[in-house]
Amino acid sequence: MRGSSGIGAVTRSTLRQQIAEALRDEVLAGRLQPGQEFTVKEIAEQYGVSATPVREALVDLSAQGLLDADQHRGFRVHEYSADDFRGMIEARSLVTDGMFHALAGGHGGFQWFDDARTAAAVAVVRRRGEEARRAAVAGDLTVLIGYDLRFWRELSTLFGNPYLVDFLHRLQVQGWVCAVQHLRRLPDLRGELWSGHTDLVDALTRRDLKAARAILAGYSAHSLALIERLAAG
Repeated sequence: MRGSSGIGAVTRSTLRQQIAEALRDEVLAGRLQPGQEFTVKEIAEQYGVSATPVREALVDLSAQGLLDADQHRGFRVHEYSADDFRGMIEARSLVTDGMFHALAGGHGGFQWFDDARTAAAVAVVRRRGEEARRAAVAGDLTVLIGYDLRFWRELSTLFGNPYLVDFLHRLQVQGWVCAVQHLRRLPDLRGELWSGHTDLVDALTRRDLKAARAILAGYSAHSLALIERLAAG
């Protein structure tokens, strides 16, 4: 009986995560618009599952700031403003700058990419960056978001602090949720999207902290200027 109960718990937990990821992707794809409302029943019927894992998934997404819960009307996609996006950029910049300071002092899991194991992991991150760069240049927003989220998560993972990884990943997801509502209105995104992923990895690999900071500052300035321009119409 214990084993059966454990399997059931794992299955439900996995389903809960799958539903949360699927709904997050719906928001990032623009199929669920900011302010759009829905109920647990509607989502359960859409995916052909019971209400319990759906409710848990929606609560998880609410905790991540992607949904707003209304006791009487269900859930709705959170509406971020340009000011919200500015706050996300500032928070990300402060955290990553602190990370770079730690790297300069020889702290964290990077160890300046000196050991073979870390170097191999960095090579994987760089490949993610290459895919993100190609998608950005081509203006393929859907592909870019997928690779960009993996790039930043894997890059921050190298630092060796899981709390840092989770925080930065949440900021990156929220930033994209805020950005896509504006970016998907543009008919052609070629030349609009930041594509400096591999430049950042290369700067870190050659221990050029000044260049890495400049690249990150450029990324923040580019992203903020683009979203503020689009939000202003």
